[in-house]
Amino acid sequence: MKTTDTPGEALLVLSTFPDQPKAIEVANAIVTERLAACANLIPAVRSLYRWEGELCDDAEVLVLLKTSADRFDDLRARIVELHPYDCPEVIALPVCAGHLPYLEWVNESTRKDQ
Repeated sequence: MKTTDTPGEALLVLSTFPDQPKAIEVANAIVTERLAACANLIPAVRSLYRWEGELCDDAEVLVLLKTSADRFDDLRARIVELHPYDCPEVIALPVCAGHLPYLEWVNESTRKDQ
């Protein structure tokens, strides 16, 4: 696969939340603060995981955040600060290719100096 040249490396960041109101609250703060260009909320995610020795089966909301690599550390810190979980999921995946105008918009939307 050929990678797309972009002004900055784009990332897709995943985080899960216990309910839609909290997911909306955090996503709104993150986009308002220009830590992410966009947040997509996917309701009705079922998460099976082990926590503190117990198997858990919970309904959660998955939030997909598009950001630039240079904003990731601030984005991660803000999610951890606002998140109700003791150990929130914050996973960044590199975007290896995409529609250049969209990736440029992500980069522009997350610039610190705006």
